[in-house]
Amino acid sequence: MGIAEQITTQAGRTGLAGLLADPKSAVVGLDFDGTLAPIVPDPDRARAHPGVVPALTALAPLVGAVVVVTGRPAATAAAYGGFAAAPGLEHLTVLGHYGAERWDAHSNAVTAAPPPPGVAVVRAELPSLLRELGAPEGTFVEDKERALAVHTRRAPEPDVLLEQLRGPLGELAHRNGLVVEPGRMVVELRPPGVDKGVALREFLAERDAGPVLFAGDDLGDLAAYAEVAARREAGHPGLLVCSGPVTGEPPVAELAERADLVVAGPAGVVDLLNGLTELLRG
Repeated sequence: MGIAEQITTQAGRTGLAGLLADPKSAVVGLDFDGTLAPIVPDPDRARAHPGVVPALTALAPLVGAVVVVTGRPAATAAAYGGFAAAPGLEHLTVLGHYGAERWDAHSNAVTAAPPPPGVAVVRAELPSLLRELGAPEGTFVEDKERALAVHTRRAPEPDVLLEQLRGPLGELAHRNGLVVEPGRMVVELRPPGVDKGVALREFLAERDAGPVLFAGDDLGDLAAYAEVAARREAGHPGLLVCSGPVTGEPPVAELAERADLVVAGPAGVVDLLNGLTELLRG
């Protein structure tokens, strides 16, 4: 089944048609974890699906830009994605920490402002808070340099534990000028004023972009979805893709109900990118 036949909304079909009609002004935006890389118990072991770099290498020269928008540090996503020095990806950009960091493939350099002091305070206080709350073995903290993420994926009853931790973590974040970003079996404490919608909006404005495709898998991608939806209301074609889990779990409902197309995880995203390349090559 082709891409057009898989799209379930008229807005999505219009978005695909717009992208095919004007690919050189089009931007393909992609989340990293859960979209390009399978979700794994240890975030440090996440790597892009093996089909991602070949798919992007084929697609990137045919569109205006490809941008990865992620909560991870930009250099980490670039390394885990295998994007550095990949032929054909010289103009790929990674917007890390929800846009607070930027990595450009042509320079292999990261630009960023210093993190706010609240991140260091939370980093110091978080381990003792989790001990006080009796967080069980399997609960772990991922240090993203500009943010801290508390994962419950490895713990017994991870969703129940997440609900128990959400309030105290929210209070800790608020006391230190940070905000909470919920996700699947994770709560992230990060600086305010940055999200994937803002990051995507600013990138698109730089390029005076036309049609936009954005693919994501979790609640943090809703802001980017909202940006594409706002552009569609203003007359700019857009296509929203939800990368669903491949473990039998349902996709995140808030994304799936807004998406024009739901695919089966990173492998499904690779198939989508390859199918788009075929359509653009005619």
